[in-house]
Parts: sequence; structure tokens; C-alpha cells
Amino acid sequence: MNKGMLNLLLIVVVVLGFIGFNSLYVVNEGSKGIVTRFGKVLRNSDGKLNIVDPGLHIKAPFIDHVKDLDVRIQTISSSADRFVTSEKKDVIIDSYVKWQILDAATYYLTTAGGNKLQAEELLRRRINNSLRSQIGRLTIHEIVSGQNNGQDAALEESDFDTVVDNSQNEAAADNTTEIAANTQETTPEATVSQSKRDEVMQNALKDIGASAKALGIKIVDVRIKQINLPPEVSNSIYQRMRAERDAVAKLHRSQGRKEAEAIKAHADREVVVKIAEAERQARSLRGEGDAEATRIYAEAYKQNPKLFEFLRSMDAYKNSMKGKDTLVLQPDSEFFKFFNDANGTSKP
Repeated sequence: MNKGMLNLLLIVVVVLGFIGFNSLYVVNEGSKGIVTRFGKVLRNSDGKLNIVDPGLHIKAPFIDHVKDLDVRIQTISSSADRFVTSEKKDVIIDSYVKWQILDAATYYLTTAGGNKLQAEELLRRRINNSLRSQIGRLTIHEIVSGQNNGQDAALEESDFDTVVDNSQNEAAADNTTEIAANTQETTPEATVSQSKRDEVMQNALKDIGASAKALGIKIVDVRIKQINLPPEVSNSIYQRMRAERDAVAKLHRSQGRKEAEAIKAHADREVVVKIAEAERQARSLRGEGDAEATRIYAEAYKQNPKLFEFLRSMDAYKNSMKGKDTLVLQPDSEFFKFFNDANGTSKP
């Protein structure tokens, strides 16, 4: 009997524990809870939806169900879509929106029971509608570089086609900078601190924010990530830009070769001039040396002319007798004066 009572008591404790466990629920931080009973949302005494704050709460077991709503800031990244500008030109714009649940009760009722996918789809539609209305009033150049219509009048139509998103094509960004630089030359106040893109995002934030309140949603921020031209246009622009860059490169190479030839010719001329100058200085120094040697010899010979004359005669005798040639001279010739007299005073 006691054993049966213990088993029954154990069963009762387990059942009560199970019921108690299912009677408790936790709403996590950053979330709001909505309790439904038999598929209907519980309301408070005022007839409003009963919104449960984060923490530990009690509910009726098995018949009450809790729907968690994330009230933190969330991000919707919409897929890139085509938009038509005031010039009837297509641009591909990629954007995203940061949002959060402002009124959990309204959000739950307008999104089919807090369906996040449905809420995001509604927001995407409203974002696209707002962006289309904004982009349709602007030109490509206004969207990217921020120039107004008066400044755009000074630009050529072909310049607009060179605008590509900064993060996607650096070369196109260079062209955009050149366009802005050309425009700055026309008016002293042509520098625009912010692009029309910022204005588009601010207007879209206002438009979507007003309509999103009806969904119980607060729009925190609207951002345009990038603006691209269609692929077919981008390819043609790329080819044209490449051809222009090749032409510039060829021009620079030809100018470089021209400068190289001029430098080489100048260097060759300098070499010839320096060699000629060195040769002139060498000949001048050689002439001065010969003149100095002649002067020294002359002074030495002046001190003893007889010795000089004797040495010259000896050299003449030696040179004439080296060879096999025959000399025919008269016996009284000056050539033989030192043969008869060592002083060279007597004649033969």
C-alpha cells in the first residue's frame, strides 16, 4: 500500500513539474513577446495587444503560445535593380535599409502575425518606389558627382557615359573626377560638398519612414551602396577608355623616345667638345713644352758655342757613317773641319 502511494505521489510530482515547466517562458533581451491562446492574441483590459517585455513570465500551459519579435536594428539588403534617370538612361542601384520594430502590436497585426519575410518584402517595395521617384528626377551626373542642372549644362553628353560607381571601377572614378574638375573651371562655386546621392537617401528615408510607421516599423537609415551602369554600356565605356589610355601611353612613349634622342645627341656633342678641348689643351701644352725645351737648349748652347758646334759635327759624322751610302764631298768642305783640327779653326 505504501509503495503504491509513493508511485502515485511520484507520478503527481512529475505531472506537476511538467505542467509547471510548460507554464514558464523566457523572452530574450532585444525581443518582445506576444501571447496567443487558441490562435487569438491575448489583449489587456484596455483592449490592446498584450506585449510581453524581456524576462521570465508565466503562461497557461499547452494552450498559450508565445511569438518572439526581434526589436533590434535589422538590415535589408535589396537586390540591385534598374532605375531610369531623367535622361531616360538606365542605372543599376544597390541599396540597403536598417530598420527596427517600433510598435510590436501594430507590426504583428500588419505582417500576418509578425512574419518577418512579409515585412521585408513590403519594405523593399516601398524602397524601390521611393528610389524610382527620386532617381527619375535626376541625371546620372547629379546622382554620382552632385552637380546641379546649371552646372551640368556645361558638360558634354559623352561625359555622362563615363560615370561608373566608385567602388566598382576606379578608372571611371577618375573620369568623374575629371568631369568635376572641368566643371569647377566654369564657376567659382562649382565644388559641391555632397552628392545628390545623399539627398536621394535623405528623401527616401523620410518617405519610407512615414509609410513604415503604419507597419509599426521605424526606418533607421537608407543607404545606396553602389551605382553602376548596365553591363552592355560599361563594356563599351571600358573599351573606349582603354583606347584612350593606349593613345595617351603611345604619346608618352613617343615623347620619351624624342627626349631620349635629344639627350643622347646632347651627350654625344658634349663628348666631342670635351675631346676637342682636351686635344687643344694637349697640343698647347706640347707646344709650350717644346718651346721651353728649345729655349733651354738655346741658353745652354750660348754658354759654349764651340762645344755645341763640335757635338753637332760628331752627330753628323756618326749618322753619315752608319749607313752604306756614299758621300761625295770636297776636301775643303766644312763637314771635315774637325778632322784636321780638333778646334775646327784650320781648313784642310
